Amino acid sequence: MTIKILAICFLGIASGLAVGSGFVAFLTVLGVIPRLTQLTKTMKMIQQYEWAVVIGALTGVIASLRDPVLHIWPYVLIFLGVNGGVFVGMLAAALTEVLNVFPILVKRIRMDGELVILIMAIVLGKIFGSLFQWLYFVHH
Repeated sequence: MTIKILAICFLGIASGLAVGSGFVAFLTVLGVIPRLTQLTKTMKMIQQYEWAVVIGALTGVIASLRDPVLHIWPYVLIFLGVNGGVFVGMLAAALTEVLNVFPILVKRIRMDGELVILIMAIVLGKIFGSLFQWLYFVHH
């Protein structure tokens, strides 16, 4: 029984290290955080961005392991949700900026000069998709 528990602990730690090092390599190699600070013109706050990512990752791990119930006023949850969405959106924008995804996509689908329309289509699709998922699957 103890060998089984030790094996499970070892596999859990090894898996966590593999995923964590992959996440760090992903952020480091692509330079996502420095690019995010450039886009927002907050280069002096790069350490705060890095700590926000570290604390967010640790909080996510703890929350996924413990399944917490937060007794928070609903209006505070709206504020936290909006801030989380803005952060994830900015991180995704920095990632696409680093990889030059949109200019390549515009050339591939032959929409030269229509980059704004493509970005608005993606943004509105994400908004309506999120609202549909929330209203239909969560409240139904």
